[in-house]
Amino acid sequence: MSEKQKLLKELPSVDEILKSNDGVKWCRAYPRRYVLRAIRDVIDMRRKEILEVSSSDVSIEGMSGDIEMKIEKLSAFSLKPVINATGIVIHTNLGRSILSEKILANVKKVAGSYSNLEYNLEAGRRGKRYAHITEILREVTGAEDALIVNNNAAAVLLCLSALAKGKEVIVSRGELVEIGGSFRVPDIMSLSGAILREVGTTNKTHLHDYKNAINENTALILKVHQSNYRISGFTEDVPAADLKKLSEKYHIPVMYDLGSGCMIDLNPYGIHSEPSVQEIIKSGVDVVTFSGDKLLGGPQGGVIVGRKEYIEKLQKNPLTRAIRVDKLTLAAFEATLMEYLDEDKAVENIPTLKMLLQKPEKIKARAKKIALLLKRKVKAAKIEITEDTSKSGGGSLPEIEFPTYAVLVSPENIAVNDLEKRLRKGSPAIVARIKDNALLLDARTIREDEIGSLVKGVHAALY
Repeated sequence: MSEKQKLLKELPSVDEILKSNDGVKWCRAYPRRYVLRAIRDVIDMRRKEILEVSSSDVSIEGMSGDIEMKIEKLSAFSLKPVINATGIVIHTNLGRSILSEKILANVKKVAGSYSNLEYNLEAGRRGKRYAHITEILREVTGAEDALIVNNNAAAVLLCLSALAKGKEVIVSRGELVEIGGSFRVPDIMSLSGAILREVGTTNKTHLHDYKNAINENTALILKVHQSNYRISGFTEDVPAADLKKLSEKYHIPVMYDLGSGCMIDLNPYGIHSEPSVQEIIKSGVDVVTFSGDKLLGGPQGGVIVGRKEYIEKLQKNPLTRAIRVDKLTLAAFEATLMEYLDEDKAVENIPTLKMLLQKPEKIKARAKKIALLLKRKVKAAKIEITEDTSKSGGGSLPEIEFPTYAVLVSPENIAVNDLEKRLRKGSPAIVARIKDNALLLDARTIREDEIGSLVKGVHAALY
């Protein structure tokens, strides 16, 4: 008998490995189908090694390490936390806004028990799920009524379908935007059944352009906020308040797709280009839509606030049920909105606002801490602190650059691209930027409780 035949004969069966101490342990800790798949894969791998190189460890003990690694990989969740070291606060690819412990606690409480989602405890009969956030949205925004659907694209679609199906909607050519995921205003307009009526030019639209476009088939005037782009130079657009005055003469509602959904006055922080939801409501606009997971700093959702007569039409539309939110989203929204009853608390307690508006000296102190710990642990790279700029991201505050501090890691033994790749594939995954042939770790978006894991991850990737 040849050496290859001997080793092939000695390969343990799947059943033998399952009955071993390790096999029993794995079946208790992991899904059985993944245990079986891992065992079969490793046996096949050993068989291939024997046939190709005539040697391999075919003992159960010698195979258990490979089997366990494969089981862990198969059993790992696909959606998992990452450390955001890019400096982009509302990073769409990384899940946009993160939620505070207080908000998460409310979600956990609601998720872990039955709730009064659609039950009116006071009256002892069926209730409405949106009642849980209507009052707080009225309080915070000053609107008459409110509704939440699953994202802002859905909010715009619902409004156009319920308020303008089969009729014309007037929009400035300079506001026919495209946002992430190839969402385009003209496309969503077509899907809703509304008829697009473009006015003005790309860079300039005047009040008389809107006035001249109004006819007996006009159902709505739509204004779209430049939340993810800017047209600069020789430009002009019409303020929401002026559109509202025009619309009142013709009894046509005005809708404002605000997009980023800022709920506080950013002027004290040196940001003068972003209107707040409250400001738009005060201008008299009838319907306002915005995202929940951008500047609001909450969960994904499309918030619709405005006049009661229009919100009631939306609530009665069949599309509302198809795009409604679940109890977990409502729980997160309610807890998020509660923070806005005190603006100072919102800035301090909502992670998105806290990261965006934190002072540079605080970021610098965190960068110094990261750099110090890395220097103590890492010898195969040059570590230094640098000034840089961060971005809001997520289709918000497109032209604003926030001064920040970052840690530059210049590896000595591997290419910086390889380091970036290893960090992405590590545990925890770390997403960073490359700048000037060095890895840049922006301290703005690295939280205090992530620093230890970050340092361990960089060390592991370098060695």
